Amino acid sequence: MKLLVTVIGMVMVLEGLPYFAFPEKMQEYMKKMLEMSPAQLRVMGTISVLFGLFLCYLALRTGLFDG
Repeated sequence: MKLLVTVIGMVMVLEGLPYFAFPEKMQEYMKKMLEMSPAQLRVMGTISVLFGLFLCYLALRTGLFDG
């Protein structure tokens, strides 16, 4: 449970950084996202999920990130 809460906290930090550092650019980005079709957004989401799962696999199974 401690790891889960830590991961959720880190995700929130990483998600919030662009809004904190570049609020005007994020507004422009959001406007562009509103113009995208649902299919395009679905592809972007799928790619993000698969890349995240791949990183988890690398970290847990291969030992690639072990010091």
